[in-house]
Amino acid sequence: MTKQADILTEFLDSKTIDSLSNFLNKEKGYESSADTIAAAFGSGKGFSKMKEDAAEKLVSSFKNNLTLLVQKTWVEKSDIALKDQLLYQLDVFMSNNSWKDNYVLFLQLINQAVFLMFGQKPDTPDFAEYTLRIDPEFGIFWWYISNLPPKTEWSEEKCRLAILLGMYFLANY
Repeated sequence: MTKQADILTEFLDSKTIDSLSNFLNKEKGYESSADTIAAAFGSGKGFSKMKEDAAEKLVSSFKNNLTLLVQKTWVEKSDIALKDQLLYQLDVFMSNNSWKDNYVLFLQLINQAVFLMFGQKPDTPDFAEYTLRIDPEFGIFWWYISNLPPKTEWSEEKCRLAILLGMYFLANY
């Protein structure tokens, strides 16, 4: 077991930890696993059955919170272009209608935003452990994001759920 896995068990039960694997690997019947992950992010029951108007509100809150987070994050002069690029990519992301087409861009947005926030590459081996120690809620979110495959051939609905889970955390962070 890795250090991250050891620390993760301090904050999540085994059912929640196993839910991520189930969500990632099932082609059908992954909704209850998504609901369990959403509960770890503070969502109520039935996340996977979110109505369209609630999803639209979540997407809007995500955009507003991520925009504010990026705009308010102090960065070195060398990272100002990354900040501007991230805001531009967020607009591109918001203008796309396909969850499946937006999946890779979503992960890029999250990784760039996390880099701006923490000033270190989020794909380093110690980053996941670091986030769990300094902010367990964010660490749980990062555990989720860092385990998503960089590319996928999932259905439109599964991509929708995967993205909405990430959005839910950031919309409420």
